[in-house]
Formats: sequence, C-alpha cells, structure tokens
Amino acid sequence: MREKACGLDLHKKFIVAAVVDQDGTVAEQRFSRTQTDLLLLKDWVSYHGCEVVACESTSDYWVQVYDLFAGQIPVIVGNARDIKALSHKKTDRIDAVWIAKLALHDLIPASRVPDREQRDLRALIRLRKFLVEKRTDLKNQVHHILDSCLFQLAKVFSDIFGASGMVVLTGITEGKPVEEILASLPKRTQKRGEEIRRVLETTLSETAIVRLQTCLALIKEMDSQIAIIMQLVHQCVTGKKRLIRILTSMPGIGYLAAVTLIAEIGDFTDFSSGDKLASWAGLVPTVHQSADHLRMGSITKRGSRTLRWICVEIAHAAVRTRSSRFYAFFTRKVGQLGFGKAIVAVARKILTILWHLVVNDEEYEEQEGNRKREIRIPKAKQPKFLTLNEMLKVLAEANIFLKQSDPHGGG
Repeated sequence: MREKACGLDLHKKFIVAAVVDQDGTVAEQRFSRTQTDLLLLKDWVSYHGCEVVACESTSDYWVQVYDLFAGQIPVIVGNARDIKALSHKKTDRIDAVWIAKLALHDLIPASRVPDREQRDLRALIRLRKFLVEKRTDLKNQVHHILDSCLFQLAKVFSDIFGASGMVVLTGITEGKPVEEILASLPKRTQKRGEEIRRVLETTLSETAIVRLQTCLALIKEMDSQIAIIMQLVHQCVTGKKRLIRILTSMPGIGYLAAVTLIAEIGDFTDFSSGDKLASWAGLVPTVHQSADHLRMGSITKRGSRTLRWICVEIAHAAVRTRSSRFYAFFTRKVGQLGFGKAIVAVARKILTILWHLVVNDEEYEEQEGNRKREIRIPKAKQPKFLTLNEMLKVLAEANIFLKQSDPHGGG
C-alpha cells in the first residue's frame, strides 16, 4: 500500500498526469511532449510527493518518462493489456486516474525494462532488420522488372546480386556494350559467355532501365547504411565475447543471431528458469482451464516479436543438421503437431537450453567433446567523428550549394 501515486496517460503529443492519494483526492494536469514540459512534469510529481509513477508501455512514448524519473522515483511500466484487463473496459481508453489508482494499490505488474545500453543495441538490431526487409523488397522488384522484360538473368546466375550478377546489372543500366560487359566478368564466369550473351541480347525499354537504376542505387545505399549499423553493433557487444561464444556454440546460431538474442533478452539471469524465459518470449501455449477441463491453444505471443522471429529462424537452421538432437526432436514432433508447431517447439527448446548454458557458463556439445567450430567475431572499427572546424566547413559548403540551387536566392 502506498500513500500517493501518479498515473500517466501517454499520447503522441501530450501527457495527462493524475495524482491520487489514499483519501481519494485527485489532482490532474496536462503536459505537452516537449523537453520543457517534461521537466515541469517532473517538478509537478515531486511537488505532490508521489511515491511511484505508473504508465502504459505504449509504443516508445514511455522511454522518455522512464529515463526522466529513473533513479529518483520508482517507475512502473505496465503492459497495456494487463491494465485494460484490470479496468474491465472493452475500449482502449484508460485514463491517468485509473492507472494511478492501480499503482496506489500495487496492482500493475511491472514490465521488464532494459537499461539504456541494451535499448540502444536493440534499436540498432531492429533498424537493421527493417532495412534488410526493405532491401529484399527492392531486390524482388528488380527480379520483377527483369522477368517482365524476359531478361532471364536468374537462369544464368543463382544470385543476380552477387559479384558477377552486379557486373551485368550495372553494365546494362550504364548502357555498356555487350562485349565490354562480358570482358569485365570474372574469369570463372566467362566460361559461360555464350549463355550470358544470349541473355544480354534481350532489349530493355528505357523505362525498365530507369527503374533498375533506381532500385540498384537504393540497394547500394542500404548496403552502406547496414554496414554502418553493424559497426555500431560490433562496438556495443565488444565486451560480450564469452556470451557470444556460448550462444554460437548452439547449432543454427551465427554471429548475427547471437547479437540479436543479446539485444532482445539482455541479462539471462533475470529469469529464474528457461521456461520463464520462454514464457516471457511468448513461445508457450495459451492455457484455458475450467474445473477438470484443460485446453491449450496457440502460443501467447506476449513479448518481443523480434525475439520470436530470430528463435524460429534459429530452429529452422538447427533442424537442417541431421546429426543434431534437434533434428531428431523435430522429426518426432512434426508428425504429431505439423510443421509450423514443431518448429516453434524446437525454438522453445533451444531457448530453454540457451538459458541453462548462459547461466552456467557452458558451451553446447552435441556429443561428448564434439563442439561446433568457433565462429569469427568481427572487430569493431572506431567511427570517424568530424572535428568542429570540419563540421563548420561542411555546413558552409552546404549553405553555398543551397544558394546556388535556388535561382531566386530564397532562404
């Protein structure tokens, strides 16, 4: 029981704050989502002597509020679904007063909030995943353009975005002659010169070439940005080499998968068991029980979507190794549950084993003394930061360029 609590109703442009005490006294005030008003909110909460601040985990709106009060006043970030269930309302609108009343009686289960370092790493990993998905869409668009023009480059190269494929694509978008394109191909590819020549003889329309140029330019830019993000990721996990080694000892886990697990889970010891970790990840079935009747449904999906995605990807990779225990486990389950549910079962099994390995500082062994070959961990490169003079020079050049671009000299 607490004497006074503050509830926050978070919105995109404003925050509604309410202070409730045991006598039922309510004080409400609205603040804008600006740096100045956030500081006013902090002073307002301190003035009322609140013992706790509570809010919903709405989008990323809670992050600034959590960092604002962290270390001074306990902050409870509650799952919106849990708060809605306690309110007995079918609408999504939960006001600040109700959140304050729940926090006053300690009825909001606190969500697990990672520290700032892990949040930064997680943001980088999720941005990388987003960019890779968009890059894949662009690559599919390139395939669509070529197929619509009967330019069957995919029949010649298994990956048209490999070294040889990019030579051809760059050559045709730059209007190079066929012989020049063939001469610039690697020697191992020139053996199939006649086959490639027949493909290059297909005429592409001007519109198709412009579309290809656009897609290839965007793909190249995304490759560059993804590489920058990965350099920042390498720096974030520099001191976690032992943890990465433990995770990559498991079949199906490479460096990128290990880093994603670290970003999404953080400290494995926060969980008392592997089953608790699997439950937090949403890889456990929903349970409906009444008296002696027990029915289990689909997985809860309560938790990080990215964590569930990477666990399923790891499971797909692990079951491809026919000599592994996971392949045997998958073959037993697939006949009973079907392919999709069997893969999820493997993902949960892998996650619970990973918890045991990390907590006990052990590496996975398929058989006694039979360990997976060690994966090379990339070295982090120090990013190049501009000096103050260099930044001023860049800004001055940008200002000159803008003035030259505007024929009227407008600002």
